[in-house]
Amino acid sequence: MSDHYDVVVIGGGPAGYPAAIRAAQNGLTVACIDGWKNRDGSYAFGGTCLNAGCIPSKALLESSELYHRAKVEFSEHGISTGAVAMDVAKMQSRKDGIVKASTQGILGLFKAAKVTALQGHGRLLAGKQVEYTAVDGSVRVLSAGSVILASGSVPTPLKTAPIDGVHVVDSWGALDFTAVPARLGVIGAGVIGLELGSVWRRLGAEVTVLEAMDAFLPMADEAVAKEAQKQFKKQGLDIRLGAKVSGASVGASGVSVTYDDAKGSHTLEFDRVVVAIGRRPLTEGLLADGTGVSLDARGFIEVDDHCKTAVDGVYSVGDCVRGPMLAHKAKDEGVMVADLIAGRWGHVNYAAVPSVIYTAPEMAWVGQTEAQVKASGRAYKIGSFPFLASGRARAMEAASGFVKVIAAQDDDALLGVHIIGPMAGELIAEAVLALEYSATAEDLQRTIHAHPTLSEALHEAALAVDKRAIDYPNR
Repeated sequence: MSDHYDVVVIGGGPAGYPAAIRAAQNGLTVACIDGWKNRDGSYAFGGTCLNAGCIPSKALLESSELYHRAKVEFSEHGISTGAVAMDVAKMQSRKDGIVKASTQGILGLFKAAKVTALQGHGRLLAGKQVEYTAVDGSVRVLSAGSVILASGSVPTPLKTAPIDGVHVVDSWGALDFTAVPARLGVIGAGVIGLELGSVWRRLGAEVTVLEAMDAFLPMADEAVAKEAQKQFKKQGLDIRLGAKVSGASVGASGVSVTYDDAKGSHTLEFDRVVVAIGRRPLTEGLLADGTGVSLDARGFIEVDDHCKTAVDGVYSVGDCVRGPMLAHKAKDEGVMVADLIAGRWGHVNYAAVPSVIYTAPEMAWVGQTEAQVKASGRAYKIGSFPFLASGRARAMEAASGFVKVIAAQDDDALLGVHIIGPMAGELIAEAVLALEYSATAEDLQRTIHAHPTLSEALHEAALAVDKRAIDYPNR
């Protein structure tokens, strides 16, 4: 096995493994080091996303949504099923199978691309050298023409509610419950907290979400956040804002959580508690002394717009650098860097990175929120279209939510698209493409959309920007 590679990638998650594959496609010799270890003791590539994040959470969201529909919605279609039950063990087994197939798939991709897969820990040394500690404890030093740091992120701990792995868990632990908790507390009303809370609420848990901030989903457009809060309340999610957790203790009756809000101090009892207050960059043990690579005050690796560090030939991508912690953003950064190293053109348009929350209804957006546009001082116009007016959405029993399009008043440029409703995560792709090609609202207006489809809602919202919507009264 060689000790020199054109490129060494530290991290095999959604930033690292695409970077390794693209570098190999570019004709470079590549090694990818990753030390992810599952609870059964097995090592796997894919990072948090494939092993304990995006993929397993979507598997559980799908299972729980189907259960909810069978139990609540099927009768509206005239379908009688009798008593509906959820086999949690089978649901978890299916999820684990999907995860395993995904991680094994990366090894297959590595083999096809001739990427050397190294399981263990990588640490950057000075002079573009990498110390590789294998899972058996053996240590080798690899040299590289270029190094890509893609170490990812880990859940942010909460001092007032320490993780014990049984009663108080992080997001990974919440994906592995073997039974539905009767009373579930979720600390944090962000993307992860809402998705996990939705899973176990659909399956019968009484879910209370405690959010320290006074605003709900502040990163989303205000109209979308307001609609989402209304829908979650209908579903039985008890979301308490301005609730700062001051303590959590395990007792005979479960977990006692104390929090403070504007009305004073309160105590709630739960069977299980999930801490989901966000994630922080995983850079501990990544950099040896003297590498020249810098961290900012929050622990992120400092890079420029093309993910270059201050050290020539050393790059960093994904969750361990600035920007949203999103798998697709990480992937594009990894591919960009691999192309730049090979002397090709590479770029990431950070103004056109979509965000998705996979609850029901789904939420997705790209570009600026109305508040951001207003703060910029640019004159703008808005078009909105409700899924209630969509024949396809009504046929699906999924008529909640809307599409909102924001365009510039002067040149009609698309500034932002915000969706809450059925399949929002799929519908947003059209808006991302439109932003990427600097489309105007008129461009969307003049694009024929098949009927009846959910995508017509985006078309009608674009028409509504100029008060020309056909299928809904202009307001």
